[in-house]
Amino acid sequence: MIRDTSGQDRPLSKPAVGRSWRRWVPSVVVAVAVLGGGGYLAKRWVLAERSVDAGRIRIARVERGTLVRDVVADGRVVAANSPTLYAIAAGTVDFRVRAGDKVTRGQVLAAIASPELHSRLVQEQATLAGLDAGVGKAGLDVEHGRANAQKLIAQAEIDRQGAAREVEINKLMFARGVIPELELRRSEDNLKKAEIAVRHAQTEAGLTGRESAFELSTRKQSLDRQRAVVAELERQVGALEIASPVDGQVGQLLVSQRATVAANAPVVTVVDLGAFELEIRVPDAFARDLALGMAAEIRAGNAKFAGRVRSVSPEVVDGNVATRLEFVDKRPDGLRQNQRLTARILIEERADVIKVARGPFLEAGGGNTAYVVSDGVAERRPIRTGAISLEAVEILSGAQPGDRIVVAGSDTFGDAERVRISE
Repeated sequence: MIRDTSGQDRPLSKPAVGRSWRRWVPSVVVAVAVLGGGGYLAKRWVLAERSVDAGRIRIARVERGTLVRDVVADGRVVAANSPTLYAIAAGTVDFRVRAGDKVTRGQVLAAIASPELHSRLVQEQATLAGLDAGVGKAGLDVEHGRANAQKLIAQAEIDRQGAAREVEINKLMFARGVIPELELRRSEDNLKKAEIAVRHAQTEAGLTGRESAFELSTRKQSLDRQRAVVAELERQVGALEIASPVDGQVGQLLVSQRATVAANAPVVTVVDLGAFELEIRVPDAFARDLALGMAAEIRAGNAKFAGRVRSVSPEVVDGNVATRLEFVDKRPDGLRQNQRLTARILIEERADVIKVARGPFLEAGGGNTAYVVSDGVAERRPIRTGAISLEAVEILSGAQPGDRIVVAGSDTFGDAERVRISE
């Protein structure tokens, strides 16, 4: 008998039908996610209106940190006090110093020879002497008039007294019948005439005194006026010697030696070495935040010096505002006019703010829009900016830390809402 394989056979359980698809679920999910992401990216890329090479733009990352608003600028040293001295009259200039010489206050720098001014002074002095003599004569006239008036008053008084005695005698004689009544009345009339003469002499003396006093006062006023004229001419003659108003250095001789100058013509400038300031030019965007007295740091080489804002010009020139800084405690040794120094003005310091590097995007979008880069696509978003420094811009809304913003080169995007960034 031939043995078969029935002894070796054993029944197997029937495999479950339809379970093999579970092995493909993870792969399918991954594939769907990849296809979905790819589709999303493809859709974003398809919706992009144009493509720009990444080398033509600059992208900065939004971060959180401290925003320091300051102004750093180069400036030149200028003299805060640099007076220009002028010729008081026309004449010939004779310089006593040269450009660059150190001078002290009151030192004569130049002298102007002006024969005309000297001649006028001599003439006016002679006029003054004549008026002075006239005032003296007027004073004598006043005394003489007063004496004559007193003489007339005294004579009139004597006449009145004589007339009064005659009236008394005539009354006695009339009472005894020696003289007629007519003689008495005639003596009484003479007394009245004498009294009138006395009053008239007194009045005449008062008027003469007032007239003489008025004449004397007029002459004194003319004398005072002439004295003022002479004093002014003496001052002008004295000013023909041009003296330095400060301790400093001769800046520039504005005319040649022995040159003839007109009245009020500039002659020489003097630089006050104790009043140097630093003039810098600040962009108009920051100038509005500057205030007088604001602290500043002035750097000369490796040394730093404290300073403060002394003045801010109200005029904008080429987008900049001229600002002057003064040294607070001390200044660099050997400071020279027009020397170049660097200054830093701290305007504000804000901690824990969202910021991004400053760039042309701020001006291009007016601070209201920016292109945020995600997955190779730059999309325009509305933003709101705050404080601005030379290096960074505060972002109040529209972007979060970690976002990337096109800070330069967005002008090539035109008005596109989405732009592909090609690596």
